[in-house]
Amino acid sequence: MALYLLFESASGYSLFHGYGLDEIGQNTEAVRNSILDLTRFGKVVKLVAFHPFSSALDALNQCNAVSEGLMTDELRNFLEMNLPKVKEGKKTKFSLGVAEPKVGSHIFEVTKIPCQSNEFVLELLRGVRLHFDRFIKDLKPSDLEKAQLGLGHSYSRAKVKFNVNRVDNMVIQAIFLLDTLDKDINSFSMRVREWYSWHFPELVKIINDNYLYARVAKFVENKSDLAEGHIPGLADIVGDEDKAKEIVEAAKASMGQDLSPIDLINVQQFAQRVINLSEYRKKLYEYLVTKMNDIAPNLASLIGEVVGARLISHAGSLSNLAKCPSSTLQILGAEKALFRALKTRGNTPKYGLIFHSSFIGRASARNKGRIARYLANKCSIASRIDCFSEVNTSVFGQKLREQVEERLDFYDKGVAPRKNVDVMKVAIESVLSEVSQEDDDGQQNGEISEKKSKKKKKSKGENVAAEPMEEDRPPEVAADEHASIEPETDKKKKRKKKKQDQEDEVVLSEVNAHDTEQNGTPKKKKKSRADLDNDGDVQTGTEGKKKKKKKVKAQDD
Repeated sequence: MALYLLFESASGYSLFHGYGLDEIGQNTEAVRNSILDLTRFGKVVKLVAFHPFSSALDALNQCNAVSEGLMTDELRNFLEMNLPKVKEGKKTKFSLGVAEPKVGSHIFEVTKIPCQSNEFVLELLRGVRLHFDRFIKDLKPSDLEKAQLGLGHSYSRAKVKFNVNRVDNMVIQAIFLLDTLDKDINSFSMRVREWYSWHFPELVKIINDNYLYARVAKFVENKSDLAEGHIPGLADIVGDEDKAKEIVEAAKASMGQDLSPIDLINVQQFAQRVINLSEYRKKLYEYLVTKMNDIAPNLASLIGEVVGARLISHAGSLSNLAKCPSSTLQILGAEKALFRALKTRGNTPKYGLIFHSSFIGRASARNKGRIARYLANKCSIASRIDCFSEVNTSVFGQKLREQVEERLDFYDKGVAPRKNVDVMKVAIESVLSEVSQEDDDGQQNGEISEKKSKKKKKSKGENVAAEPMEEDRPPEVAADEHASIEPETDKKKKRKKKKQDQEDEVVLSEVNAHDTEQNGTPKKKKKSRADLDNDGDVQTGTEGKKKKKKKVKAQDD
């Protein structure tokens, strides 16, 4: 039985035919020995056909199909053109060797081509991969490497489905940097206090905040130059005029020593660095809040942006946090205490990072463990919604926060909270209503743009050729006629014919009932009424009626 080999490369599909494989006896060891030598391997395996990919996008689509175990139309056409035809009811005299068993099963289902995938076929394909650039003419090894590299990158990006707006790594780095900045700002602020206290020791007791102390030290510089004229500037920094006056009075009776101008310059520069770091810390916190609202809005609205970011960073990613059960999330960050308690057979910790939440601080001492367990349960739900939901909304987080508030009231006052099922139903309804409103707004915007484009087209048509009858009609009718002229003219003609037939039937019935002399006046009256209703638009119809009426009168006479 002949054996064909299907090899999928980064540059295209290739089909090889194996010769003399029966003599080898399908011995994998013999194949392994002949792989390294191209002269020996070239006698066994020869190229039958090669089909290059048209573009990088086509290569990516083909690669995705092969990885999913599917046969594309392009691959099917390639196989049917280059393989012997399979006759129904007869045994095939060849088989196709493939690397992916799923692809082989799909090829057999569609084309009835027998496929096999075993160690022997894989060894042959390994040799084909090793000497592939030798089999294809005008194919350089560098070109093949570039094609493999580009296809590898595009395939990896497609599999990962990279979304720039939902990268939790940015949150992890931001919260680490925020903690580092807090430590650095505190240590630098203490250094500024100690350094400047040699010159102005009384300022430490007046101003407690580190950021304000650095700004005041930068503003004052030399305490001997401080006077009452500096009170407005100090009041702007401190925010209190009384404190500004107190600083000026303390500077007059200060016990600190004088510093040289060079020392004062160094102190001012270091104070400026501390101010810059504090301002950057505020900007970084705002950035963290916005990223958390984009990545995990429900978790942020439930437990806060900083605590939620700490949970994500400690778990490693949002998906890892979503996989954690609520019992693990409850003690996340207290692993040392947990293992120490297990080792010493003591009490296990009740909470980890979620202790920084305001809910646990508001609970009483005997209810802290209960509220921590309940809060961990809700955080687990919120993280899973944020990780796997396609709709970016914070409605679920708000409803979960309301549930935690109700649980606190239940522990303190005994007020029964709502059931989780009812709360989730309300949240789902609100989310669906928001989505429908967004869809309606998008449709309205699209309709408005369509109407504007139609109005522009109508105005252009009116300027080119305007009908004289539109002057007597309202502008809406004229515009509608411009929008669809042909169908409306056909409808009008049909309506006119129907009206004429009805009026003719009425006239004939009246002629048969009355004499010829009495028939004249009502006919004329009816004609005049019809003429008034039609406003002269159906003059041709009335002339036809008069002729018909004259014929009827002649027949009666």
